[in-house]
Amino acid sequence: MPCKLLNLCEYETHKLVRIQSVRLGSLKWTFNGVILMFICIMMLWNKEYQEHDYVVSSVTAKVKGVALTSLPDVGDIVWDVVDYSGPSQGKNSFFVVTNVIVTKKQRQGKCPEVPPYGKVCRTDEDCVKGFWDQHSHGVQTGACVKFDVTRKTCEVSAWCPIESKKKPPKPALLASAENFTVLIKNNIRFPNFNFMRRNILPEMTESYLKRCQFNRHTDSSCPIFRLGDIVKEAKENFLEMAVEGGVIGIQIKWDCNLDGFLRNCLPKYSFRRLDEKESNRTLYPGLNFRFARYQTEKGVEERTLFKAFGIRFDVMVFGKAGKFSIIQLIIFIGSTLSYYTLTTVFIDWLIGTSCYSKEARQNYSEKKVESVQDRKQCILCVSFVDENHIRVVKKSHKKSLQQVKPISVHPCKVRHLSAMVGVLQKGNNIIDKPPQVLPRPNRPAWCLCGCCLPSTHPQEQLCCRQSIGRCITTSSLFEQLVLSRPLLEAVLLYREPLSDLTEGEQRIAALRNCSYRQYINWRIGAPPRESIPVMPSCSVWRIREEYPSQEGEYTIGSHHVVTVQCICTGVLI
Repeated sequence: MPCKLLNLCEYETHKLVRIQSVRLGSLKWTFNGVILMFICIMMLWNKEYQEHDYVVSSVTAKVKGVALTSLPDVGDIVWDVVDYSGPSQGKNSFFVVTNVIVTKKQRQGKCPEVPPYGKVCRTDEDCVKGFWDQHSHGVQTGACVKFDVTRKTCEVSAWCPIESKKKPPKPALLASAENFTVLIKNNIRFPNFNFMRRNILPEMTESYLKRCQFNRHTDSSCPIFRLGDIVKEAKENFLEMAVEGGVIGIQIKWDCNLDGFLRNCLPKYSFRRLDEKESNRTLYPGLNFRFARYQTEKGVEERTLFKAFGIRFDVMVFGKAGKFSIIQLIIFIGSTLSYYTLTTVFIDWLIGTSCYSKEARQNYSEKKVESVQDRKQCILCVSFVDENHIRVVKKSHKKSLQQVKPISVHPCKVRHLSAMVGVLQKGNNIIDKPPQVLPRPNRPAWCLCGCCLPSTHPQEQLCCRQSIGRCITTSSLFEQLVLSRPLLEAVLLYREPLSDLTEGEQRIAALRNCSYRQYINWRIGAPPRESIPVMPSCSVWRIREEYPSQEGEYTIGSHHVVTVQCICTGVLI
């Protein structure tokens, strides 16, 4: 279509095929109803009519509790929040000590390194002065000293005596930490809606917060949690976890609906363990760190080293808020309209199955699908006198049309044959003695009837036969149906009753073109859709010899092709 400004004012729409069928109509509305129900359920369930925003939050935690432990060679120690909280664990996390290994009265000095971190030696030559690595407790002095009754190790400058215990004590020394409580304060905001809230809800009073404690079944909104309950909710045992420590995740989920009377925005808590708990399945199980308490004894600095094991609690906040938006509703409705094409696809498939007869399927296909050939690939149809079907071939610029292989074959559909016979019956002798047509000299190689003329164009190199034999122009019917002047004049008058058939070049051209149409209707009939019928060379030149042009020029075209439009407007009688 050429690009013009007027094309902007044009409107195009789709062509529809309407099938009058109660069964198909009922099936269509049933499917459409099911699809509509599915769309409505999904819209309400997923709140697709809402605009959404994601949470921005901050978290603080305050742990409370006191524990008393009795440590060997140390005595009773009271642990309060300062002692068992440990160093800062970063954003949204807190730590609670549950077990310790104590090495008391360490002083700066020289002592044998502890295996396996220290090198077992025999003489001083086995030790390197000033050597250390990432596993050493100090720097080697170069001396080999006695470690125990059977072994010697390299001496190091370090805090002595060196920590020797590897495994934490069982049961955990601070197992009573499971009764500690933590107050988690979570403030959230949804920027797009300018909505703020915290997990300490407006209806909670000071007296309520002093006595409440989180319980999944009885008080699921309380922001104060017992550590033992947190670990239990994560499906873990606090006493076992307290030995080596670990990491517990506290998940706070905000799923908020900000629509009018349906407004609802409450936190939901869940808990899970985040680290690998099996000691035999990981190289470094649990969680621990070291800290020391320093004192001076007789002017000498000493320290008590604590290797603390404990549980780190990571608070993770997730959330999404939704509010009605007409734009989101329109977008959702528009995106789901495509689901209705499933009805068309299913019914089209059903019609194409054995549920319908072959005739019904073919009739529906012809009404629904209109095939259009690409004009860059010209499709031709040819007919041979020694075959009972029509060949459909592609136009070739190199190979002779006689030798081109067909892409499909179709039965010959002769139109108005009874009317033709009625006209022929006006004569006394329908079939006379065959006319004498002499073979032409210089017969080309592709000619099998002996009556074709040479041509340099591949699309003109077409004979009336596929095997050697008699030419169709020698047939009595060719003379009667194609060349007979009375018949051609009757056809012209049938088409145009008031046409002037006076002698002259115009009358000869009309008879010649009518003869072309007569041949096409006789040998090909109605050509397959979008294909152009082609006449054999012998027939074309025989017609032109009978009705020649005075100037030697023929307007039907040099390719012996009669267009589909000419065929459709011609009437054979």
